[in-house]
Amino acid sequence: MRRVVVTGLGMINALGLDKESSFKAIVDGECGIKRIESFDVEKHSVKIAAEITDFDPTTVMNPKEVKKADRFIQLGIKAAKEAMDDAGFSTEDESIDYTRFGISSASGIGGLTNIEKNAIICENRGPRRISPFFIPSALVNMLGGFISIEHKLQGPNLSSVTACAAGTHGITEAVKTIMLGGADRMLCVGAESAICAAGIGGFASMKALSTRNEEPELASRPFDKDRNGFVMGEGAGALVVEDLESAKARGATIYAEIIGFGESGDANHITSPVVDGPYRAMKAAVEMAKAKENGLNVDYINAHGTSTPANDKNETAAIKELFGGKEGCPPVSSTKGQTGHCLGAAGSIESVVSIMALNAGVIPPTINYTTADEDCDLDYVPNSARECELDVVMSNSFGFGGTNGALIFKKYKG
Repeated sequence: MRRVVVTGLGMINALGLDKESSFKAIVDGECGIKRIESFDVEKHSVKIAAEITDFDPTTVMNPKEVKKADRFIQLGIKAAKEAMDDAGFSTEDESIDYTRFGISSASGIGGLTNIEKNAIICENRGPRRISPFFIPSALVNMLGGFISIEHKLQGPNLSSVTACAAGTHGITEAVKTIMLGGADRMLCVGAESAICAAGIGGFASMKALSTRNEEPELASRPFDKDRNGFVMGEGAGALVVEDLESAKARGATIYAEIIGFGESGDANHITSPVVDGPYRAMKAAVEMAKAKENGLNVDYINAHGTSTPANDKNETAAIKELFGGKEGCPPVSSTKGQTGHCLGAAGSIESVVSIMALNAGVIPPTINYTTADEDCDLDYVPNSARECELDVVMSNSFGFGGTNGALIFKKYKG
């Protein structure tokens, strides 16, 4: 089975328009959550989110094309361009076989903003006034469609739509494709932008969101006893993954090797998690990694850590079961207190963060951790980043419908 490595990274979220500024802000403990500006929230019970307020899509797209793409696609294009540039790929390079270069895109909801907008137009102005760009702009797989055209990627064009696990599953699908010889290189992109009246209203009606409207920067508090729901975020993460030998042959910078992945289903409830599903996903990832690496130890876990009462308790229990109790667990942190929960893009963004942490030798903090919860009793690296020698890191993502994913990255040493 071929070895798969990461050679390019890209990221955009409420804390920064690129991977370097975003990662620095995360390590510094900054928070991107604030009052929503993109629509009128006066009638909403939840008025806060981690919005990106300074992104101009015309910086990465022809202005005439912007209206054809929903915002989640625009954000994905931005992250993808950064990752491809970072990996050193150009459409002008004739030495690359682009029929062997594919894309694996991911989103949990896709073009919800455009769905909402055109539903209102249909109701108020009639079906003839619906935009001809509506359907192509809203489909999740159009994220990969737009980006594959931009970068001339003619290999497998895949798409994962598994709620909040989509980004992680998208990377996993890309790794499988390379391992099995279906492609030599894959661009993985997870993107989400569902901060709109329907998105906020829908999650609020489920009682899933924090209502700390007066203290937005303190609203998302993963693993803290006083957590009361997640905060919606938006953004995109992108990784270029390729066969190790191909990467070495072109002299690429190798950020990490992907040595394990695991997937599972709860088969229990559409929104309430159980310990067994996340445990089995992480266990599968660890067992796969251990089969490749003797004496493997996971040094850090970037947790799903949503700041909901159920998830954080459940994920903590699953981690403890995996590592044989509290004493055997590595440090854990969640960066959602800073970026918000970016839904289907979360796994992509957090994989980029995990790999950058691996290379920087620093564990990002879990901000807003002030009150211990007896059900959440691990080392969550509270409030301040921690310098630490890292060799192996894990990233978790779990989604509605009981879908779970875990990835393990190892520092590449040649």
